[in-house]
Amino acid sequence: MSTENNNTKFKVLLGILSVLLIVLSVYTFRLYNSSKNTESTLTSQKAEIETELEDLITNYDEIIQENEIKDNSIIEARQRIEVLLDSVKNAEANVQLIRRYKIEIGKLKTERKLMFRKADSLIAANQLLATERDSTITVLGETIRVVDSVTEQNEALAETIKTGSIVKTLDLIGSAVIVRKSGKLVETQRSSRADKVRACFTLSPNPIAEKGDRLLFVQVINPKNNLLGKKAVMEFGDGTLNYSESTKVYYENEELDVCILVAANEADLVKGTYTINVFDGSTQVATSTMELK
Repeated sequence: MSTENNNTKFKVLLGILSVLLIVLSVYTFRLYNSSKNTESTLTSQKAEIETELEDLITNYDEIIQENEIKDNSIIEARQRIEVLLDSVKNAEANVQLIRRYKIEIGKLKTERKLMFRKADSLIAANQLLATERDSTITVLGETIRVVDSVTEQNEALAETIKTGSIVKTLDLIGSAVIVRKSGKLVETQRSSRADKVRACFTLSPNPIAEKGDRLLFVQVINPKNNLLGKKAVMEFGDGTLNYSESTKVYYENEELDVCILVAANEADLVKGTYTINVFDGSTQVATSTMELK
């Protein structure tokens, strides 16, 4: 009887152990599958985090390159994301790590909104500056054109005044004269009897001409193209003038009669046509001819 009881107990114990072994096997199998699922989920979440970080970097690159932004805070934010991406790639996936990175990505997305709002302000400011610069360039160009136009007008006006201020010479008459011992001058048409050549003319009135001393020069050129008189040279800024005689008169913007005597060698007084030129400074103001027999 005792042996039967022991067998029965053994069988019961063996059954219990079998049940426990089955339960343990099922639990172990489920735990293994759960672990595999968790690992797969963490790996997937890590990949998603890497993708989000790469998208953030791309966003920053686009806003920096397309708008040529040089703001240090935006560039530094992009660099921090790049460092975080490298850290994620090199780390083993676990629950705490994934949680921490998700929190960090949330902060980065919030920061991105603020940075891009700042970038929009910078872009708007740059566009405004560009518009103002273009406007300034346009105004400057217009101002330069106006200045050039005014300069041209002033130059034209100065030239007009310069031309208008020239004192014109009227009624230039050349004649050969005999000089008497008394100083009296007698006109002659014979070259053999002449002592000097006289050039007489009238300075016309000119209210815009400069008032004061004026240096006048006379050229007398004989038929052989020889210059009579002093044969002197006067230098001016724009050249030189060979002249026969000069005289200084005081011009008061009113009509003024002037006569100039030019001495001549007997050999220079020949028959033919003589040319007489009058200069006011370096400007020729009159020309005429005379005939000697």
